[in-house]
Amino acid sequence: MAPGETGLQALSKRTVVDCDTLDEEVAKNFGPFQDCTSNQAIAYGELTKPKHATLLEESVSHAEKLLALYRGVKLEELAVEIAMVSLALKIAPHIRGRVHVQTNPYYSYSTEKTIANALRITQLFRYLDSGFDTSRVCIKIPSTWEGMLASRSLELAGVRTLATTLFTFAQAVLAAEVGCTYVAPYVNQLKVHFEPGFTDLNKLLPLCVAIQRYYKSIHARTQVLPASLTSTEEIFSLAGTDHVTIAPGLLEQLSKPDSSPSVQSLFDEDSPVPVLDSRISYLNDPATYRILFTRDLGGASEGKLTQAINIFCDMQDKLEDLMKQVKK
Repeated sequence: MAPGETGLQALSKRTVVDCDTLDEEVAKNFGPFQDCTSNQAIAYGELTKPKHATLLEESVSHAEKLLALYRGVKLEELAVEIAMVSLALKIAPHIRGRVHVQTNPYYSYSTEKTIANALRITQLFRYLDSGFDTSRVCIKIPSTWEGMLASRSLELAGVRTLATTLFTFAQAVLAAEVGCTYVAPYVNQLKVHFEPGFTDLNKLLPLCVAIQRYYKSIHARTQVLPASLTSTEEIFSLAGTDHVTIAPGLLEQLSKPDSSPSVQSLFDEDSPVPVLDSRISYLNDPATYRILFTRDLGGASEGKLTQAINIFCDMQDKLEDLMKQVKK
């Protein structure tokens, strides 16, 4: 690291840096960034800021006009999607790459509803800004079996996807098989951001390295984008990964001169590349995939996915309640 160089500058020499926020000021102040990632929790944190009162009212108004087009969709649900897309459009001019919007977590176990939700989100970008290049949209989808099948159909239709809340190598193998543009291994289970004092004792830093090395070995186009990082040390342990998405607090720390921690990247250590039988296809053998996933870490990995979906459903509820308050 050169004297006076910021941590972000040092990291950017090895890894594409994304911002994990829907606050356009973060992108302006700490960028440039490539992509912007988000989820229901991030959206709720942003939309509860007083400055977005008008955006909330406009989102409900747009939802009332469009609701008849989307059978089976609640007004509050549509208003939430419009608000998230509106925030993404605000931040888009301040990044170079894609804006990531997550599907409704209540659809995590429905391929059909996830596909419809993703296509609706893409349509909302065009509705709110007819000139926006929707190739810059990436749809985040929880890494359930049903979500993976939805990603396959969406990628074939030209919609870019990210398999999020990913905790196992089996999920990563399937994500590449269905053609996801990105995978987001959660280094820390989602609970660390919502339960004060909780620490994940099984951080998945080595898994991120194993996935990327495997992808390179099979020439997969899927890129690794680790998420749910809690320290600058964790971030620099993954220097060399394809992408990394960083929350505002950590971005602020890394924006200061000489802010790179003295941590060796796991990519600089020798470790074997995982090898799979080339005849294996999880997509064509769901029973094998499901048992591998269920058995991973004695069920703990499946538990982390369930936990994440539950937390995101809670945040979806809060977002819809926010829209109900605007209606009154």
